[in-house]
Amino acid sequence: MLLQRSALARAAFGWSFLWTSTWDPVALRFGALPFIYGTLATTAIAIAIALPLGLGAAVCLAELMPRRLADPLTFLIELLVAVPSVIYGLVGVFVLVPAIRSVQQALEPVLGSIPLFAGPAYGVGLLTAGILLAVMVVPFIVSVSREVLLAVPQTQRDAALALGATRWETVRDVVVPYARSGILGSVFLALARALGETMAVTMVIGNRPEIAASLFAPAYTMAAVLANEFTEATDEVYLAALVEIALVLFAITLAVNALARLLIASVQRAPGAARP
Repeated sequence: MLLQRSALARAAFGWSFLWTSTWDPVALRFGALPFIYGTLATTAIAIAIALPLGLGAAVCLAELMPRRLADPLTFLIELLVAVPSVIYGLVGVFVLVPAIRSVQQALEPVLGSIPLFAGPAYGVGLLTAGILLAVMVVPFIVSVSREVLLAVPQTQRDAALALGATRWETVRDVVVPYARSGILGSVFLALARALGETMAVTMVIGNRPEIAASLFAPAYTMAAVLANEFTEATDEVYLAALVEIALVLFAITLAVNALARLLIASVQRAPGAARP
């Protein structure tokens, strides 16, 4: 269906649709590069923040904290998955955006000459959306990784401790490597959620179809442009261009999932990997 409905856009723009940056509904000139960049950049920021935070929390809950404390905390963390994305968006607008604006104003005299931190202090932009996405996907990493770590046989820990390893060395060198395929699966689950998130990102990213080097610059994602402009697309070419963006997002999601399967399979085949 996506291929059929995007036929006009593919015929009009061809492969250049993927690497051109013009988005002009009046002149009927469309390019998806700003949306692809915004989607991948916000997802990369989110995973860079969520992975160490989520894995560290999972290790703490599974290996270091008493179960009487870890189980209630895990339950509370898992409840965050059920919060609607629009609630996250409102929290981002009223809490995160002013905080990022203040941080940017404080950094501007020191790091304002560096393109990565340059630009007006709007508060909305790539970094804001990435941090909000990180908060949204951390529960996936924590929940799945904790369950995988708890599934590691106790004999693995006992053997390492008997050889003289400390508790932290046991966790770092035995437990986490044994569970790496499951941890990798949790990361890709979080990645898939981040790629497709719409409402919360739309509220804090700024929705500007441009590519900028600054983390604080407004941007746009593929899901956000579909949510914002689909009902306004009155021209057939305009509508077909939006459907082609949906097709590109679908293709990226399929590619990420295929890569996840390949990586997990290679990890499971590695020497010393856990076997199902």
